[in-house]
Amino acid sequence: MRDYFRITRKHSYSLLFVLPLLLLYEVGAWSIAGPTSGMRNGADVLLRAALSAGGVQGTLAFAAVILVVGAALVALERRRERVPLRAPVFAGMLAESAGYALLFGVVVGTLTHWMLGGVRMAADGGVDTLPLRDQIVLSLGAGLYEELLFRVLLVGGLALLFAGLGMRKKNAGIAAALLAAFLFSAFHYIGPYAYPLELQSFVFRFVAGLAFSALFLLRGFGIAAWTHALYDVFLVVLRDG
Repeated sequence: MRDYFRITRKHSYSLLFVLPLLLLYEVGAWSIAGPTSGMRNGADVLLRAALSAGGVQGTLAFAAVILVVGAALVALERRRERVPLRAPVFAGMLAESAGYALLFGVVVGTLTHWMLGGVRMAADGGVDTLPLRDQIVLSLGAGLYEELLFRVLLVGGLALLFAGLGMRKKNAGIAAALLAAFLFSAFHYIGPYAYPLELQSFVFRFVAGLAFSALFLLRGFGIAAWTHALYDVFLVVLRDG
């Protein structure tokens, strides 16, 4: 079991584990494309805009950049340490992610309830008004691209920035996680499908951002992304069921 927790944080497992998530989201986004439902996850759009400014335009080019960077990280790691790839390990990662997803809402909801003294969450809007298929596709994109943007790039980048400014490594990590969680929560209240801004939902998403940051640091990008995606999918299915 100790070996499982060690190797599943490595790029060889973590990045290969998110590959099906990338494919499911891209195929799903293509299937719902049209004059009234051609939409993508907001974090996906932000990352595309950033790469577009550098000359990388179009879905194929964007996906190619992600795949090339991921493949390079895996190749570099396997040159240093050839981790054996086993199908049961990926199955265990999926089961682990599903377990975290089932517990996630309870844990974050309990913490939010404790912080705010039992204030009720207001009814959501925006994306929740879309057809079920569209919501599921966007949930998959949220797991992949929101974890990539807010955990991998933002938490990691801010931690390096704060450390470079003289903060101790631990304090830099805490400050990065707090700021990234605030931005992650605020991100849900902008754009054409923004949720109504209310204290309860903002705090819930802020705590969720901290929880995802902890999961990313402890278990790696792959499990954090699948946990996020599955939690959102479970929530959508239960709400529309």
